[in-house]
Amino acid sequence: MANKPNFSSTYPLLVSFLLSLFLLYSNSKFVVCSTDIKCTDTDRRALVVLREGLTDPSGRLSSWIGEDCCTWEGIKCHNQTGRVTKLDLRNPYHLIGAVDPSAYKRSCLGGKINPSLIRLEYLTSLDLSLNDFEGLEIPGFFGELKNLRYLNLSYASFAGEIPASLGNLSNLQYLDLYADSYSNTGPRELRSQSLEWLTPLSSLKYINLGFVKLDSIGDHWLQTFNMLPSLVHLRLHWCELKGLPLTLPSINFTSLSVLDLSENSFNSLIPPWLFNLTGLTELYLTWDFFSGSIPAEFANLKNLQVLDLSDNLNLEGQIPGLLGNLSKLQLLDLSANNFHGDIYGLFSGFSSNPNSKLESLDLSSNSLTGELPESLGLLKHLQHLDLSSNSFWGSIPSSIGSLSALRVLDLSYNTMNGTIPESLGQLSGLVDMNLMANSWKGILKETHFMNLRKLQHVRLTTEPTRSLAFSASHGWFPPFKLKSIQLENCMIGPSFPVWLQVQNELTSVVLKNVSISDTIPGKWFSQLSAQLTYLVLSQDQIRGELPRHLNYPYLNLIDLSYNNFEGPFPSWSTNATDVILDENSFSGPIPENIGALMPRLQKLYVSRNHLSGRIPPSMCDIEGLNIISLRNNKLSGELPNCWHRLMLWGIDISNNSLTGNIPNSFGFLPSLSVLLLSNNNLDGEIPSSLRNCTGLTSMDLGGNKISGSLPLWVQYMSSLFMLRLGSNLLSGRIPDQVCRLQNLHILDLSQNKISGPIPKCVGNLSALVHGEGSEVFQRLIREVTRGRDPEYSNVVANVKSIELSGNNLTGEIPYEMTNLLALRILDLSHNHLSGAIPKSLTSVASLTRLNLSYNNLSGSIPFSPRFNDSSIYEGNPLLCGAPLPTKCPLPRPRK
Repeated sequence: MANKPNFSSTYPLLVSFLLSLFLLYSNSKFVVCSTDIKCTDTDRRALVVLREGLTDPSGRLSSWIGEDCCTWEGIKCHNQTGRVTKLDLRNPYHLIGAVDPSAYKRSCLGGKINPSLIRLEYLTSLDLSLNDFEGLEIPGFFGELKNLRYLNLSYASFAGEIPASLGNLSNLQYLDLYADSYSNTGPRELRSQSLEWLTPLSSLKYINLGFVKLDSIGDHWLQTFNMLPSLVHLRLHWCELKGLPLTLPSINFTSLSVLDLSENSFNSLIPPWLFNLTGLTELYLTWDFFSGSIPAEFANLKNLQVLDLSDNLNLEGQIPGLLGNLSKLQLLDLSANNFHGDIYGLFSGFSSNPNSKLESLDLSSNSLTGELPESLGLLKHLQHLDLSSNSFWGSIPSSIGSLSALRVLDLSYNTMNGTIPESLGQLSGLVDMNLMANSWKGILKETHFMNLRKLQHVRLTTEPTRSLAFSASHGWFPPFKLKSIQLENCMIGPSFPVWLQVQNELTSVVLKNVSISDTIPGKWFSQLSAQLTYLVLSQDQIRGELPRHLNYPYLNLIDLSYNNFEGPFPSWSTNATDVILDENSFSGPIPENIGALMPRLQKLYVSRNHLSGRIPPSMCDIEGLNIISLRNNKLSGELPNCWHRLMLWGIDISNNSLTGNIPNSFGFLPSLSVLLLSNNNLDGEIPSSLRNCTGLTSMDLGGNKISGSLPLWVQYMSSLFMLRLGSNLLSGRIPDQVCRLQNLHILDLSQNKISGPIPKCVGNLSALVHGEGSEVFQRLIREVTRGRDPEYSNVVANVKSIELSGNNLTGEIPYEMTNLLALRILDLSHNHLSGAIPKSLTSVASLTRLNLSYNNLSGSIPFSPRFNDSSIYEGNPLLCGAPLPTKCPLPRPRK
């Protein structure tokens, strides 16, 4: 979902700044001292003592020296008396964008606040916001600052009970105690057991108690604020308030302009008293779990500029046109609710309001349907339009070209099945366009992008069965410089177009199934932004070699799968966590220093290539490694025996030419869940250290030369879902301990030298009796194999199987096997089993495949219309009856 303006989170900081300026400059008395008037010795000494108690890692208070404290950073004095009137210690750290926690912490003041502060008798403004006092309680002596009009302690990590002495600040107009923090020094909880201390503050115009815990106050909190007649801004974001009264005896806070009750989980209807607050300009009711339809009384709030009802989940019905009639509305957010029907009613309201000032409209994540109306083009001031995650269909109306102010357009995750109009190219201010996860069709021409000079982000995907193609000439130079691009199932090939080659500021590239069958110039990779985070070029036929060496320090994911890339494994220096190179023609060895090249690697997928040589021991140096998938290559040699202290949970090195023993160190991987080593030349016994891997869910060692007997310790693998040991040299008996594997869905011991009887307790395998869900286990296998490998796709499709064919098993088929009511596949062929076939075996309803051929079974075959193929029973000369041609002898008549 596209980023949208966050009025709720940024507004408190903005108001704090503006109101502090107002208090500073609205009265001529509150200015910096003249050169003739210096601060008093009393105030200077009080500030020196205050500084001594504070921590100041960045030296922000280094100017606090000399006699005249009026010249110190953050100090303002009266221009006639020299008394300190303003103390502004707000942290100046720039908090827009990504925050460096350590740099922010260094910029913070902290420590203790000395009571010397109360000597500043004429102090009218105190700002300690955006610092880190690490859970310090708000000092009670703040209540002695009788002249205080402005108090800002927001984002400063204060905790504990709000002192009731704040109620003594009868001149206070601005109070900001917003208790969230940018600090990472631990959770803090600022709380208030009662709000009675607010009652005397009759001059209060602004109060922000966001994140202050008020859960013990009950439902009387509203009446307390209602008794503050001067109140203009009331912010109670995430206060854990309990209950919202639907009625009030009288409305006193009629001056209220901004009301924020968001994220309090009221679980009620929207209260009717709200609609008496006709002066409201901003109303935030997000994440309050309001239900019902939008009341018609919203029409009373004619001054509304911001209305945010998002994330209530249960607001429903059609969106009424009355909202479109609110002529001053600038932001309307109804996202993440249950509104249904079309939006023609809403837009009919906008149609009757030609002077609409709407700048942001978010209707995402609802159940809205229908085509987008042509009247969309009437919203001339619209900058942000998000209709994602609904069920809109049809084409984008051509009137969209009239939205000259539009910067963000998000229609993703709908069922749009029409075309994209050429008028889109008129949106000269468009920065972010997200049209992904739809079913677009048609042709995109150069005119679609003709004037998109500010375009930075493009996401456009359609269904593989739809036809969406770019028709730009090969040498076309676009007017934009993109930061990110995501195109899936859109035809931009077969050549690698020039308009894409010239994009050298990209930080994210996703091109999947875009019909490119060309080589990519090596210089394109090297000229990509050093800030590149995602590089996905998959499911095409891109050919050629990659540059041998590149440095992408910020790259998180590389996916070049399902192409025709060739040459050596790319020795790129990167901090990527996911490297996906499946289904190409890379050859040669894995770099010996892969651990140094890719130190943060978590998932490595290089299956179905032509890699050769050994697996380098430096792979064991990558501590965060989770998955290795090297299936279907030409790797040889022994597996390194260095797998210690890793978080590795998925290993797939099947279908190679590995030799030697299975490493003992695999048993010291505490998270190991999926181990797939089939179809190699591994020998020796199954290492006993694997008994430590109690979380192992799938183990496939089939198609090797593993010898010895099935270990008794297998009983401790209680999570085992799949055990495949077929086509090895295992001998001995099937131990009864196997029957304790209650999650076992797949058992394959076929083509070994196992002898003795089938244990009767096999009928106790719970997952094959009751058919417990296997979704979790299947999901783990799919993640390791990326769900693409046909062998494991077939295994998962045929889950719940027992395959014991090609051994030396003797004795009878246990009658207890008929208890396995969820069993789908049973193959006991090519053994030495004897006796009769249990009569109820063929009537197990879930059984779809059965093979009992080439044994020594005898007697009549139980009748079953589902298993009437003679190949199921052939090779048993003592069996008789259909479907075999041998008829059973008639019973002798009784004498």
